[in-house]
Amino acid sequence: MPVDVRFFAPLGALSLGELASQTGSDLHGDGDLELTGISSAVNGRRGDLGFLDGEGKSPIDVSADISALVVNTANIAHVPEGVPYIVSKFPRHVHGLAASKLFRSRQLDWHGGDAISPDATIDETAKIAPGAVIAPGAVIGAGTIISANAVIGPGVQIGRNCSIGPGASVFCALIGDHVRLLSGARIGEAGFGVMPGPNGAEDAPHYGRVILQDHVTVGANSCIDRGAFDDTILGERTRIDNLCQIAHNVVLGRSVLMAAFGGISGSVQIGDGSMLGGRVGIADHVKVGEGVSLAASSGLFRNIEDGETWGGTPAKPLRQWMREIAWLQKNANPKKKG
Repeated sequence: MPVDVRFFAPLGALSLGELASQTGSDLHGDGDLELTGISSAVNGRRGDLGFLDGEGKSPIDVSADISALVVNTANIAHVPEGVPYIVSKFPRHVHGLAASKLFRSRQLDWHGGDAISPDATIDETAKIAPGAVIAPGAVIGAGTIISANAVIGPGVQIGRNCSIGPGASVFCALIGDHVRLLSGARIGEAGFGVMPGPNGAEDAPHYGRVILQDHVTVGANSCIDRGAFDDTILGERTRIDNLCQIAHNVVLGRSVLMAAFGGISGSVQIGDGSMLGGRVGIADHVKVGEGVSLAASSGLFRNIEDGETWGGTPAKPLRQWMREIAWLQKNANPKKKG
């Protein structure tokens, strides 16, 4: 997805040569190439700058449309022929600097003025409680209720007959119809993306969105982070309990159920109708099939096929997990003879 200008204001183009010069990177290719966007290397579009870091041991499916890359020395071999690139010890850091020169978060320009911006579009049947704050460019649909002290950020779109609970905050999000956010829910904050930089650990910028489809419910004090470049998506009728954490770029299917204290790491995919018990934790980039059940307190580190039931840490098929528990109990507490 291209960067959504409802949430991030374009600042103009940047040449690849300028970026190389400003960051002390080595330029390979056309320095006059104009960059107008940022993306992951896999999903890049014309005009976008992507990045490749890590050890460079695995092949990478770089988008055929991407205009340029910033890479470390280990990944030079993965640059497609004809694609201009710059080389840096800290590719993600350079990519982040490029992003800051191409886009500016509209939240940074939102301060002072009316609590409810005259530039927001609010249906006449919507109800706005005292203390609620609605930013410029926000859209609130018919019959929607915005409770006391809720904050709706710049450009946020909220559909019809939604309920935004007291103290909830919504940024960089597109919300469908009949969505419920309970008290204190945090939608669209930046994820826990940490990258190495010249001075140590840095926060990676996040230019994606959160999309909540129709009839989604998010429990009190749960957090759903926006994507780094793509979107975090919750499918229709998905239910998230209180005190859950859903990281950047996660995609949940329809009618997924997630009990309290669960945590889903970045770029996880979960199929329709899957159920996660309380305190379930899922490692990054794991794919969970449709109709899967995970027992409470499971720790999942690998993919699961459709319809399976797993438990334990590390999680494994339920019958195997139960056999191991029974064996452990039997051998840890042997019966005394005599």
